[in-house]
Amino acid sequence: MTVRPDLESHLTERRDAGRKLLLPYVTGGYPVKDWPRLIEGFAAAGADAIEIGIPFSDPVMDGPTIQEASSIALSNGANPPAILDRVAQADVDIPLIAMTYYNVAFRMGHKRFADALVTAGVGGAILPDLPLEEAADWAEEADRAGVATVMLAAPTGDDARLARVAERSRGFVYGVGVVGITGERAELSASATEIATRLKAITSKPVVVGLGISTPAQAVEVAQIADGVVVASAIIRRMLAGGSTDDAIEFVGELRKALDAS
Repeated sequence: MTVRPDLESHLTERRDAGRKLLLPYVTGGYPVKDWPRLIEGFAAAGADAIEIGIPFSDPVMDGPTIQEASSIALSNGANPPAILDRVAQADVDIPLIAMTYYNVAFRMGHKRFADALVTAGVGGAILPDLPLEEAADWAEEADRAGVATVMLAAPTGDDARLARVAERSRGFVYGVGVVGITGERAELSASATEIATRLKAITSKPVVVGLGISTPAQAVEVAQIADGVVVASAIIRRMLAGGSTDDAIEFVGELRKALDAS
């Protein structure tokens, strides 16, 4: 079993030390041959934790960029056990978080999926299509195994709902920066800073905002209020457009540099 730092305590410690948190995203299985290199490369470039996408055939939250990368990975045989096996081998000492859809956990079985994450050294799980009202069975099994169930908090939720989401969330609270699917945006949505402000007022857990954060400047703007950011499509798009894993790692370094300078 691969052991990595506890997600919530790791992020809280870094936040309390004054660091703005950076959580980049990797699609498991893309690029097909050398995607595991991104995990170690992102860690070396200054990531505080890394989201590992486990591709699913019906990714309702993902926009065209992540969908395309996931489709390529699936067509080349990517599956949860194979992805987690490679993740277990990654030489990194920061938390890793699985991002996938509830069908994956349901079909594997809650216990088997949670235990598989722990064996691979994955300390958190994001299941964006599993609403708070239906999350109890999975979340209880995840708690037992030591996997942090990261809940998404949407800007459309009222204050009472956001409070319930924040209370149930483990690891950090994921503020949804824009209503809709993942993808790059030319301009930062006002909802990104709004959700950060609302969540910071109701929880002491780390508040990390994702969706629609595409540039270092946008990351800095959000992190003036939030504790950190998730960046996904902007990273994957660079490789889909013909860039290499080196280009993606360099971009993560640019994000880190901008956050540190802010």
